[in-house]
Amino acid sequence: MYELILSNFAMHIVLDAAEAEHIKSKLQHKTVKKNTVLLTAGETCKNIYFVNKGCLRTFDTDERGEEHNILFCPENWWAVDIASFSDQRPAFYNISALEDTEVFYFSYPVLEQLYLEIPKLERFFRILTQNGFNLYQQRITSNLAKTAEERYELFHRQYPKLEQRIAQKQIASYLGITPVFLSMIRGRNG
Repeated sequence: MYELILSNFAMHIVLDAAEAEHIKSKLQHKTVKKNTVLLTAGETCKNIYFVNKGCLRTFDTDERGEEHNILFCPENWWAVDIASFSDQRPAFYNISALEDTEVFYFSYPVLEQLYLEIPKLERFFRILTQNGFNLYQQRITSNLAKTAEERYELFHRQYPKLEQRIAQKQIASYLGITPVFLSMIRGRNG
C-alpha cells in the first residue's frame, strides 16, 4: 500500500525503517470518486496530497465560469495549492479528481511536526517545491512562446498515456485551446 509514496520519498532522501514507519503512521489515506473537489478556491488548503492511484487536477475558474487546468497530478505526483498550504491563507486554485482517485495526505500541522521530528523531510519538500516551481516556469514559457501543436507534444512527454484516461475537454483546457482545435491537432498528428 505504501510502496509508491515511499519510493517517491526515496527519489530525494533516504529514510531508515523507523522514520518510514513514523511517516506511515502520520499519513492519512482516502479514496475519492471522480469529480470530488478536494480544495475550492477561497478556502485554506489544509492538506498536501500524494496520488497513489488515479488523477487529480489543479485548476482556476475565471469570472466567466470557465475552468483552466494548470496541472494534472496522476500517480506518483503531489497536489497542493502551495501558497495557500504554506501560509495557511485562502487558496487561488481548486483541486478535484478526474478519476476515482486514491490519495495519501498530510495536514499542515502534521507535516510541520514531521519537519521537526524528521528534518530530512523538509529537504524532500524543498526539492519538491523547487521542481514544481521549475515546472510552472516551463509551463508559462511554453504557453507564451510555443504553438498549440508544440504544447500538445510537451503534454504527451510530460503525461505519457494520460490522454487515454481523461476527457478531451480537460486536455484542451490545459493546452489553452478549444476541444475542436485539439481534435484538429490530433487529426494532423495521428
